[in-house]
Amino acid sequence: MEIWEAFLANFHAWRPWAGALLCVLGAVLVVIGTVGVVRFPDFYTRMHAASVTDTSGATSLLLGMGLMSPDLVTVFKLAAIWVFLFLTGPTATHAIANAAHVAGMQPVTGARARGDVGEREGD
Repeated sequence: MEIWEAFLANFHAWRPWAGALLCVLGAVLVVIGTVGVVRFPDFYTRMHAASVTDTSGATSLLLGMGLMSPDLVTVFKLAAIWVFLFLTGPTATHAIANAAHVAGMQPVTGARARGDVGEREGD
């Protein structure tokens, strides 16, 4: 019980640092997603990289902002934004992937995914 009391007593001292750390983590996740969008070979893997890092990066950023916010009203607004992003982001990604699949877009597999298309033995 003493550990919990010490934790609550120092809550205002570590809250800005934890919030800043979560915001930096969220920014790093978003940058990793951007690199994945540029580097991956086809539409489906690029979309997966963008959607996963978008959801996790936004969650981390919003948690960090919630820790740094001055009042409870702002925390509730950030929570409402998070619920909206958490529900609409994956749903939109699924709808786009389904539309691409129905339109006949095929994922890149095998040699094309590795970049070995033009290489043959003896050349």
